[in-house]
Amino acid sequence: MFDFHIETGSVTTPKGFLAGAVASGLKAQGLDLALVYSMIPAQAAAIFTVNKVQAAPVILSRNHVANGQARAVIINAGCANACTGDQGMADAQETAAITAKVLGVAPQEILVASTGVIGRPLQMDKLRRAIPEVNRQLSPQGGEEAARAIMTTDTVAKHFSVTFALAGVEVHIGAMAKGSGMINPNMATMLCAITTDAAISAAGLDSALRTAVNQTLNRLTVDGEMSTNDTVFILANGAAGNPRIESEGAPLQQFTAALTQICLALTRAIAADGEGASKLFIVEVTGARDEEQAHQAAKAIANSALVKTAIFGRDPNWGRVVQAAGACGVEMDANRMSVDFAGMAVVRKGQPVPFDAEAMRTALSAKEVQAQMDLAVGAATTRVYSCDLTYDYIKINADYTT
Repeated sequence: MFDFHIETGSVTTPKGFLAGAVASGLKAQGLDLALVYSMIPAQAAAIFTVNKVQAAPVILSRNHVANGQARAVIINAGCANACTGDQGMADAQETAAITAKVLGVAPQEILVASTGVIGRPLQMDKLRRAIPEVNRQLSPQGGEEAARAIMTTDTVAKHFSVTFALAGVEVHIGAMAKGSGMINPNMATMLCAITTDAAISAAGLDSALRTAVNQTLNRLTVDGEMSTNDTVFILANGAAGNPRIESEGAPLQQFTAALTQICLALTRAIAADGEGASKLFIVEVTGARDEEQAHQAAKAIANSALVKTAIFGRDPNWGRVVQAAGACGVEMDANRMSVDFAGMAVVRKGQPVPFDAEAMRTALSAKEVQAQMDLAVGAATTRVYSCDLTYDYIKINADYTT
């Protein structure tokens, strides 16, 4: 229905947004503190991890965004500020307060996020020095550096933009995200900040974000591990000057479609850059009883260590796909199911079909590999985005804190 061209812009592509990044010293080297700022008041919405253990910045930002407004997002890498007790909450509050002071806004207008190792306190002496400095670095050209500053084990910065006409007015959405490991979100991704100059009501913004995230970032898994810090923010400042989008109608549908496309670009980028990954792995499940069961089966296949290692090793062992789906508890008809692996038919009506093993090994060498499974019990379908499991994943996570 809508056609959008995703570009490699950033959170400063939309009008009225500035961003900056500095090296605070929280990481051993490189940029590690990012600030995104709307020069005019903005509507805001956010979605957070459903992990029962939640980092201090998640708790703080949930409270701050509750009124549907915000002016800035500040994100540090190098320390998750999770499982840090009362001191962790005090540090998150101080981070917001210092940021608010240098920007000249209220602390409640600051959204805070952190990423890094769990269980270590923030080094607030470094942030006290760095926050005024990152404020001085704010620039309309600062979006790409901000995206680099939030990286941890990511190998590439993830930032995109989309421009489209809304009621004859040019509107922009920009986004950045980080995520490489501990990725299996439910209602968010690792860390994601989205900006738009669209004029939109708070209710419309929240609705659009939830729809977009549910169709994209919630269909993402690298390793089946859900972070304590998962957060996605969106700020909308209305600088484009379009007629305000309300909580229903065609303009909201168009905005939601554009937001979904940019979130899909982030989803694919995070999956492809999974820790140690060499391939993007896409799982499509059809014929499910309902969407929830389709999602459950697709996640089971995508998270299966046996399936993921087969993808890495170019092993045409499609039986691993079947066992993963069959063991996850969803309804399926084993006598009518169908499976395609690396683009080749391997099961039809519950029976194996001949295939060329060497041709499949060649297909499994591609940078993008797909598996499709028809459960043959309904009409629901979904896609999940993941990656293969390599030796490097073990190396990265065995030595993560050392």
